[in-house]
Order: sequence, then C-alpha cells, then structure tokens
Amino acid sequence: MLTVGDRLPEYALQAVVGLEKGKEFETLTHESHPGKWKVLFLWPMDFTFVCPTEIAAFGKRHGDFEDRDAQVLGASTDTHFVHLAWRNNHTDLKHLPFPMLADNKRELSTALGILHKDAGVPLRATFIVDPQGVIRHTSVNDLSVGRNVDEVIRVLDALQTDELCPCNWKKGEETLKV
Repeated sequence: MLTVGDRLPEYALQAVVGLEKGKEFETLTHESHPGKWKVLFLWPMDFTFVCPTEIAAFGKRHGDFEDRDAQVLGASTDTHFVHLAWRNNHTDLKHLPFPMLADNKRELSTALGILHKDAGVPLRATFIVDPQGVIRHTSVNDLSVGRNVDEVIRVLDALQTDELCPCNWKKGEETLKV
C-alpha cells in the first residue's frame, strides 16, 4: 500500500460530476484540481449499505473541505454508468458536490495497493494529498467499518498548519512549540 511520502499515482478516470443531462461525465486526472489539497476516499462498491453513509457524510461536509482549499474525490471500481444510476436512485447521493471516479479497470486501486485480497474490491481507504501530489495521510478500514469524516477534516487541518500538533489537536488550539 502506498503511504505517507509517496506520490499519488497517475490516473485518468471517467467521473460522474453531476446529474444534468449531457454533462454527467468528465475525465479527471491526477493533474485535475491543481494547487489544491485532495481528499481521495475509496469504497468497496456501489448499491451497498455502509458506502452511502460515508459518501453522504463527505457530501454534507463538502463546504468544510472547500474552506480548506481541498477537493474531495470519491472512487470505487464500479463504472461511471453504475455511479450515475446509484446517484439517480439513492436520495442521499442525488446532489453530491464532488466527483465519483470510476476505477473499473482497478488501475488506481491497484497502484494504491488497497484492493481487498479476497473480494477484489477497494478497502475503505482515505488519502490526504498535498498540492504537490504527495500523500500526507492514509487510513484504511475493513469492508464492514465506515470512516469518520470529522477525523479526516481534523487531520487535514493539522497537516495544513505545517506545525507539530499534539494528540487530539483541533483547529484553533495551540500547536507544540519546540
């Protein structure tokens, strides 16, 4: 698995970027969203149970990521057509404000090293990537356990201070002075 200090792999993937007829899809690459932090999170597969709770939670907090100059990118190994069908059929996903990447050839998931050994689907992996394309944080959950979006934001805040942040540090609190 790629980890802190590694570069986000190159990719060019179809993504669902909206529901407006004729403007649903766009090809996004590792160079899309230049100068921004990226929060890339992957889920096992569409039309499941834990996944939409996470995706909706990231959507609800989208403004918090924008305030931090961060672009949220969600991905699974489903096709962009499956992503679109899921968004059209799931109330909590209809108005997502971030792209859903289709890694249907498993190229990005394989390069990241986060495919479940038996199921062949992505683990619940989250990567925070700095504007230079360097991975600064990773976390991976088993298939049955959803992640904590508040913690992703807390870690992003800490990374953006470029200072030493103690255990349980939150934005606005003192950092460590050495």
